Amino acid sequence: MDIEEIRTFVEVADAGGISSAAARLGVAKSIVSRRLLRLEAELGVQLLARTTRGAALTEAGVTFRDYAARVRAEIDAAREAILPAGDLRGRLRVAVPLSFGPTHFAPILAEMARRHPHLQLHTCYSDRFVDLVADGYDCAIRIGYLQDSNLIARRIGPIHGKLLASPDYINANGSPESPEELVAHEALMQGTEAWQLMDGDKIITVRPQGRFKADNGTALLAAATAGLGIAYLPDRLTHAHLASGALVPVMTRYPPPPAGAYVIRPPGQHPARKIRVLTELLIEYCEPGPHPA
Repeated sequence: MDIEEIRTFVEVADAGGISSAAARLGVAKSIVSRRLLRLEAELGVQLLARTTRGAALTEAGVTFRDYAARVRAEIDAAREAILPAGDLRGRLRVAVPLSFGPTHFAPILAEMARRHPHLQLHTCYSDRFVDLVADGYDCAIRIGYLQDSNLIARRIGPIHGKLLASPDYINANGSPESPEELVAHEALMQGTEAWQLMDGDKIITVRPQGRFKADNGTALLAAATAGLGIAYLPDRLTHAHLASGALVPVMTRYPPPPAGAYVIRPPGQHPARKIRVLTELLIEYCEPGPHPA
């Protein structure tokens, strides 16, 4: 039984179709189809029911998928174990936030590729929270406050933020001084999220309201500088705007608690060495203190 056939089957099962799996694997659809046919012929069962909408797992396919995923993971671990120290091969698919991801994380990922010339590094920049398993990612970088899930997270550094508004907005609407006043203002948000604020040592939760929403921090920054409302944004996005006076802090008596940047991966006993190496490199660059030149 060929490991590439097993790997291909797992990708098709997780992607829900041959086309999506082929894109993940970087091969032609015809190659994926041939691998699946050979695997089914060797097992003597049909693993996938092909339809015009994709490929659905048969009952046998559902059972075999879990075994196949474990075999793939064990083979990958074995390959890593026998590689020369520091040598990384294969493919690493990473989901990265679009908000300051290209400016802050992209150089670190480029350094990862420079240090490991045999590693294929595929990065998707989006502020959408991708489904790591369904979308075929090895890991993701996420910022902010983590929601409860079965994913495994490793903190790579702090993220500090502020509530900000433009002088024009404050001149027209005033500056809120308390959480109660904040909910009466126009908030610039990603969706219906709650904002956490510190009242001394106590964390309080505020549910602001607003008419302008965007799933990208840079877009919210543009709306804030245009005077559309109050935004809660990370300092790494706003340093220049604060320095120029285009934005000013508000609600300074109630600062947001520090958030974090994290590497998120699907559950499993041991992370792949390439994920561990990436995580350590991100910590090296993102934690406070002197950074490599």
